Amino acid sequence: MRKYLGAVSIVMVAAGLVAGLALGVALSPADSGAQAANSDTYRKLNLFGDVFERIRSDYVEEVKDSDMIEAAIRGMLSSLDPHSSYLSAEDFKNMQVQTKGEFGGLGLEVTMENGVVRVVSPIDDTPAARAGIRAGDYITHLDGEQVLGMTLSDAVEKMRGPVNTKIKLTIVREGKDAPFDLDVTRDVIKIKSVRSNLEDDIGYIRITSFNEQTDVGLKKAITDLKKAGGKNLKGYVLDLRNNPGGLLDQAIAVSDAFLDQGEIVQTRGRDNRDIQRYNSTRGDLADGKTMVVLINGGSASASEIVAGALQDHERAVVVGTQSFGKGSVQTIIPLGEDGALRLTTARYYTPSGRSIQAKGIAPDITVEQLNLNGAEKAKNGPKNNEASLKGHLENPDGAPATPPAGVSDKGAANDNGAVPEAKVTGPTDDYQLSYALNLVRGIAIAGQRARR
Repeated sequence: MRKYLGAVSIVMVAAGLVAGLALGVALSPADSGAQAANSDTYRKLNLFGDVFERIRSDYVEEVKDSDMIEAAIRGMLSSLDPHSSYLSAEDFKNMQVQTKGEFGGLGLEVTMENGVVRVVSPIDDTPAARAGIRAGDYITHLDGEQVLGMTLSDAVEKMRGPVNTKIKLTIVREGKDAPFDLDVTRDVIKIKSVRSNLEDDIGYIRITSFNEQTDVGLKKAITDLKKAGGKNLKGYVLDLRNNPGGLLDQAIAVSDAFLDQGEIVQTRGRDNRDIQRYNSTRGDLADGKTMVVLINGGSASASEIVAGALQDHERAVVVGTQSFGKGSVQTIIPLGEDGALRLTTARYYTPSGRSIQAKGIAPDITVEQLNLNGAEKAKNGPKNNEASLKGHLENPDGAPATPPAGVSDKGAANDNGAVPEAKVTGPTDDYQLSYALNLVRGIAIAGQRARR
């Protein structure tokens, strides 16, 4: 089972209870309570059977037994939390393809909220990203058909289709007075999860998702940047913005690449004694050079594991805005020919023992995005985080996290709205990245002076 059982006869229970009474055996309060709970459980199961049979016999149209059972399973799992779900055989197959880094579709990471599809993040260099879909957008109609009433699996399946065919998405976006339509052409989505380039003397690494190719891609990126930058390489910016997460083992591998020792993450199940710890191995691929990690509200799950580990070990300065806050672990449990169960089995904790569930990672330095060309602060879109999802798991630690007091850069503009040019270098359309690049340079220069 990768991280991302029978039933007791009612007749036997009843017979056991009768035998106990006949023999005059006194039942303890605990035994009585347990039997009462079991009795109520089996009564509810009988109720389920009664409803199932009534639908089979009296519903206005014939319904397949398998469809009703699947719907019941989906409903049971959806009542737990937003991330537990049933995967049909086809859905399970698609998920396996997706984690390998190549699949067909639009290139969207989505969830279901209030009956409509909400975009967690568009994936870089995919039809969805090129069409201008943003994190936090709501998709209300697919080719004119209302999403309300569909399951998330139904909606995702409808968005998939043959390559080079179009689908019309109706979008609701904060700041827009009315819904609008976008035509998106389906394509084969090949996710190159790691991209890199040299920004003068800084190595820039962007990870868009955590799939089976991420660890290998990261090692190649660092090797290439070292070769290109040579002795002038001052440090690295690791960009995890709008990265919706992925495989736990890949998040651990990425963290391990930059850590020389210590814990990376721990997971805790229902029993607090059920703790798994994942530790780093010796060898920092970045050779201890200065690091900044960029996050935002679209950074979720595996992204938060990496940011939290590097932050807790003071290996990197975390810059940007509060992350999504998905601090739960899903185990994929195959069910043979019947697909698989995606079940939330644990919460994860950063090395210092923080749960970020429904909280997120608070950056060391809060830097909101700014449109440098237009001199207006870029809109961050609607609040798009775990805590806003219906039925989310609560954080066991209590109140939400907040950014460190007094440490922020809101992207303030001067009197005429322009960004002070002396403070910004690098890509002119990405204030957060420019800030991160300058921060790496500043820390590197300060370190050099301190060693003199």
